[in-house]
Amino acid sequence: MTDTASHLSRGPHHGSLRPGTRLLSRTEVAALLDLDDCIAAVEDAFLAHAGGRAIPPGVLGVHVEGGGFHLKTAGLLGAAPRFAAKLNGNFHGNAERFGLPRIQGLVILCDALNGYPLSVMDSTEITVLRTAAATAVAAKHLARAGSTTVTICGCGLQGRAHLKALRRVRALETAYAFDVDPAVAERFAAELAGELALEVVPTGDLARACRRSEICVTCTPSRQPLLRPGDIPLGAFIAAVGADSEEKQELDPELFRSARVVVDHLGQCATIGELHHALVAGIVATSDVAAELHEVVSGAKPGRLSDDEVVIFDSTGVALEDVAAAALVFERAREAGVGTVLELL
Repeated sequence: MTDTASHLSRGPHHGSLRPGTRLLSRTEVAALLDLDDCIAAVEDAFLAHAGGRAIPPGVLGVHVEGGGFHLKTAGLLGAAPRFAAKLNGNFHGNAERFGLPRIQGLVILCDALNGYPLSVMDSTEITVLRTAAATAVAAKHLARAGSTTVTICGCGLQGRAHLKALRRVRALETAYAFDVDPAVAERFAAELAGELALEVVPTGDLARACRRSEICVTCTPSRQPLLRPGDIPLGAFIAAVGADSEEKQELDPELFRSARVVVDHLGQCATIGELHHALVAGIVATSDVAAELHEVVSGAKPGRLSDDEVVIFDSTGVALEDVAAAALVFERAREAGVGTVLELL
């Protein structure tokens, strides 16, 4: 789709330009956002946060019958300050009831100097890629450098993006693919093995696969533990991605008792992440959390302390990742003249 704006209208104050609001579809966002640049942008966003050059992330969740909504916000400051708000709806029965995706939503990107709404874009590709990018950043700093084997639990869009992202930061040789639907795991393995030049093995035994892996990723909508202490070998890096509400859970809280825990955002993880369940169980306190990811990325706090240490990365998904990805998409769309520009104001 080409840029349909016919002109720039001049605002009433100080001769400022109103550039219009750029509307971007999922297809357009996907064409503009690549995984390598998304990983770099997300890492830069955590560094900006560590350096005080960010508007801290916030989240609001609302439950309704059959699902819920969450609103996540954050901003990045600098030469071109940006603020983003992402509103996603998550309804598990959508495919069966309405033929719609389970997760749908929008990102609104604004100029953080004056509040002007620069763009409204589909959130699907941004959510998938920025989540995988954050896990890749965490693995870069927290997984053992020589890690070659990974288990992916959940072979949907997130599972695919995660394997591709992890391949970029670790020299993977083997991946085990587990899904509650064995046919999904088999398709995942068949399609990604060739694309990534990697041995991808579908498995029905998650615990056995994890015991053979140095990296374990859970990206499911599970509401009960999938991984338990006996499933995890010494030195493993666990990225728990699926829990983004207090009902969701992928890890047995006992895993937190002896692991080193790094979170994407302490307050958010304590409320809606895997950490929430460990806190409720009385296994850990928030003071037991080793660091937030931005502290590890910046070097303010250490990540992994030894090769035998189990490290958990609790990833609830913060809007720092959304604003980094959305700003990248917007700049590329503007340069290429992609999208429909509307005069909303």
